[in-house]
Amino acid sequence: MNADAVVLDIDGVLVDVEDSYRRAILESIERVYDRTIRKADIQQFKDAGGFNNDWELTYAAALYVLATSENYGQSIDEFTDEIATRGGGLEAAEDAVRDELGAQATQRVTNRWDRERLRDVFQQLYLGADLYRGLEGGEPDIENRGFIHDEPILLAEETREYLLENHDIGVVTGRPEAEAEIALERVGLESEIPLEHRFTMDDWEEGKPHPRALTTLADRFDADTVVFVGDTLDDIRTATNAADADPDSDYYGVGVLTGGLTGEAGREKYAAEDAAAVIESIDELPALLEK
Repeated sequence: MNADAVVLDIDGVLVDVEDSYRRAILESIERVYDRTIRKADIQQFKDAGGFNNDWELTYAAALYVLATSENYGQSIDEFTDEIATRGGGLEAAEDAVRDELGAQATQRVTNRWDRERLRDVFQQLYLGADLYRGLEGGEPDIENRGFIHDEPILLAEETREYLLENHDIGVVTGRPEAEAEIALERVGLESEIPLEHRFTMDDWEEGKPHPRALTTLADRFDADTVVFVGDTLDDIRTATNAADADPDSDYYGVGVLTGGLTGEAGREKYAAEDAAAVIESIDELPALLEK
């Protein structure tokens, strides 16, 4: 691929978040509403698009749980398909519920839909009491260690050294800046990637799959060819959208199978979005770049 720059997502690429962020989604809804979705359902929302922000995915999943108590008749597969049809994201989820339930039932649902509490519980579960106090500035009502400590590293040391020695490295992630720093420090990249080569949730309003972060990094690197490695369909769409927005540079979206998309089914979904390549893990990236 002759990449000048390699841009990396964090979750599902550099660290495994199945027992951290994804667990927090499920347990936040359970704690607030005594019901929740299945773990496999999370990927349905991710595939629908527009849920790079896991807080918003939590809100959408909670909205579905509440809607079913008002006789919302669609399965979660049908609900996420409807979200995808409407363009993805939380607003599409709200529209899908409103059109199905009507105004009065939707109002009853939204009266119970406490996004502020869902986010607060999510952060307490994910960060743990000590980090919550430091990063959120409040006193937690849940005492726990924090799921953030249960994120296995996916990036091998030799892969990290290869990438740093041979390419400009950037990061585009849906994490807040502070949580991105924690993950990057754990994988040995925090001191290697300056802030101007990172885009976190705090740096851009649009989020993936909007191309601005990727095209901006290409400009900052003065790169003609950029490879973006991610674990969701929106990551691949980000690279595709960047190629449309910036025809003077080449952008390649590479999917890994260490996030929610796995196996042959994951490969097929990536292929349907025109991924340039699919690799088992980030550690296969050096071989791909050398081809």
